[in-house]
Amino acid sequence: MERVKPIVIRDAERGVEYTLQFNRESVLFTNNQGFRASDMTDNLEGMLPILFYGAFRMHHKEVARNKTNALLDELAPVSQDFVVRLLELYAEPRNALVNDDPDAERKNSNLTVEL
Repeated sequence: MERVKPIVIRDAERGVEYTLQFNRESVLFTNNQGFRASDMTDNLEGMLPILFYGAFRMHHKEVARNKTNALLDELAPVSQDFVVRLLELYAEPRNALVNDDPDAERKNSNLTVEL
């Protein structure tokens, strides 16, 4: 499985760099904030700020929601590619949990599953 390249936001004026990415914990956090990927089409204005905020969680837990909202406002309007990449990053930890390819490499070859 190919890894999704993180989004990097550089703020030259403030000398800050943010790496946006998700792990299992940040996906759960984002879900607990009310994010639902299935609502992105009908409620982009509500879901995008939550998804954007959650993307900071993995590397920048200290960044508050009002700060990510301000950053998103500065970036707006964002491209469709930006939204798609955020969704791909969000989906990556979930996709790492399940793989139906019987030849896929496993992390721990000492464990086997018989169904």
